[in-house]
Amino acid sequence: MNTQEKHGGTQGSNLRDPARVIALSDGVFAIVLTILVLDLEVPELEPGQSLGSALLGFGPTFVAYVISFFMTGMYWVWHRDLFAGVRHVDRAVVWLNLLFLLPASLIPFAASLLGAYGHEPAALHVYGVLFITLAVFRWLFAGYLVHRPELLWEAPSQHSRRLGHALTAGLVVLYGVAFLAANHVPWMSLTIFASVPVLYFLAVTLLRRRAGTRQAAEDFS
Repeated sequence: MNTQEKHGGTQGSNLRDPARVIALSDGVFAIVLTILVLDLEVPELEPGQSLGSALLGFGPTFVAYVISFFMTGMYWVWHRDLFAGVRHVDRAVVWLNLLFLLPASLIPFAASLLGAYGHEPAALHVYGVLFITLAVFRWLFAGYLVHRPELLWEAPSQHSRRLGHALTAGLVVLYGVAFLAANHVPWMSLTIFASVPVLYFLAVTLLRRRAGTRQAAEDFS
């Protein structure tokens, strides 16, 4: 029985191989990671200025680059994990993926803003809103697929879905705290953003090692 016969009528004819969606998404993430490094230009020295002092002035830009690189990598890893379980895509998945890539493509802008004005609450607010939006779109995307088992190789377990919701909620909470901290303690806000990829990696690692959550956490890298 072919896909169209199995799913019937319009729905079956709308199912496609996910390869092109994955290729586009990988391309966008690759471009984002490449653009991020373009802010790291070789400094031009002023008369009497040493290279060391010029490089120190580059510190905020470099910090913004490193944070944004790993934040982007974290969302690429999630996207890879998500599509590892996707057998077919329908029209909604294509558009949800584009919706997810919209804020992802703005990461270089937010990183440039953070590098230039990292001490300003407005720059940190933009950064926080961007990643809160990404986390919410991540939740919507995964939620749609969970309720469309015909698009998946295998439906995730209830435990796995709960872990996914908990991880996403944790990200939103951290971003929210960083957003609020920006008004009073900008350096703390920046530290929270920097800690997010590390905390996410540690959380997934611990979940994959615990006997009670090992199997459910197999869907996360």
